[in-house]
Amino acid sequence: MIRYAIATLAVLAGVAAAQAPDSRPTVAVMYFDNGAMGKQHEDFDALTKGISGMLITELAQDQQIRVVERDQLQHLMDEQNIDPKRVDQSTAVRLGKLLGAHHMIFGAFVTDPSGRMILTSRAVNVETSQVEYVARVQGNSNNVLTMITQLADTMVNGMKLPPMDAKVSEARVETSKKVPFETVMLYSRGLAEEDKGNKDKAVEYYKASLAKFPSYEPSQKRLATLAPTSAG
Repeated sequence: MIRYAIATLAVLAGVAAAQAPDSRPTVAVMYFDNGAMGKQHEDFDALTKGISGMLITELAQDQQIRVVERDQLQHLMDEQNIDPKRVDQSTAVRLGKLLGAHHMIFGAFVTDPSGRMILTSRAVNVETSQVEYVARVQGNSNNVLTMITQLADTMVNGMKLPPMDAKVSEARVETSKKVPFETVMLYSRGLAEEDKGNKDKAVEYYKASLAKFPSYEPSQKRLATLAPTSAG
């Protein structure tokens, strides 16, 4: 009887935990504006969505915050007929409220022919509609993933969100140094094609991305969603 009662209580506690609302701070990441110069403007245009997707992946490593999935954001923008290249601060706040987010992150990237890249980002508090933090990181475009990892840490600290586990953070930094730039660009182009409805082309890009770096998690997840039998 006692064992049965304990087991019953455990089940009830599990159900209650599952039904409890997620009280963690919620963050949504908008697409980044393309400020690349010259021919790079076209070459790097897929990074508008790629940087956002990679930043979502980085932020999601922090188990103490909740990050809105990219698919949720894209679905909402499609539903609201919002052009991702024409999202101002007030529109971002409106989207944030619909998504149940507390913080909206958006920004831009700039590159020049020498390969230098600058990422700028700002966070808006959805409740107050005010900018709460602005960040800027720079480096070589070939190291864009390392820059995004740095940007994620900077934004978490600047928004005064719960910090990421130190070991997880260190592992992220080391992994970002190993991922080739081609992997990042192919993943970004896959996102762009996916949002256009070109599923087969997106799958090709995700597979090509994984051919360059087989353990790249963002491409693995997208491929698993679009072509489950091809993932892994």
